[in-house]
Amino acid sequence: MSTTRPCSPGDRGPESSGASGASEEGAPSTDAPVGAAAAPAATGMPAQTETDAPVADADGAQGAGGRQTRRLTLQGESGVVPLARDFTRQALYAWGWLPAATADRRAAAEDVLLVVSELVTNACLHAEGPDELVLVRDDKAIRLEVSDRGTGQPAPRTPHRAGRPGGHGMFIVQRLCLDWGVVRTSGRAGKTVWAELGAPL
Repeated sequence: MSTTRPCSPGDRGPESSGASGASEEGAPSTDAPVGAAAAPAATGMPAQTETDAPVADADGAQGAGGRQTRRLTLQGESGVVPLARDFTRQALYAWGWLPAATADRRAAAEDVLLVVSELVTNACLHAEGPDELVLVRDDKAIRLEVSDRGTGQPAPRTPHRAGRPGGHGMFIVQRLCLDWGVVRTSGRAGKTVWAELGAPL
């Protein structure tokens, strides 16, 4: 493992969420990232963009109930894992996933927060740190995207050994998500790792 910009110790977050350890690089590239990066914040705080009005899909059609998108710029920030989790938690409250009325709804929200932690931690450990977190929600699913400048290809460690420290991040993502993948844009360094989870019933 080699990083040119290591993240600070606070980036692993206050919780023991099973953050990934060893290199997890081998999944197929599918789908495209959502939109462009948010503009830098003038206040010194991470740039946040919220689009809670219905957003047109790529073909110009609006999904049922409309899509809602939120972006958080992480490049150059410290403590990015707790920052990303807090940002995601705020979105889940705004979108009605929290507070959870049932144990199943609470578990769905916790799964989203765990996957955000794993994707951002993986970018810290293996990809020079994350640049941006994008959350896209519709009536059926939530899509999480973490972009970075790394060249590696994340993949669950095979074989997965539960008792071995580290290397669990992408295994957790694979187990909790409906689907996940990696997108690379031609002529641009880095990649976007995305994951989708079903909306709570």
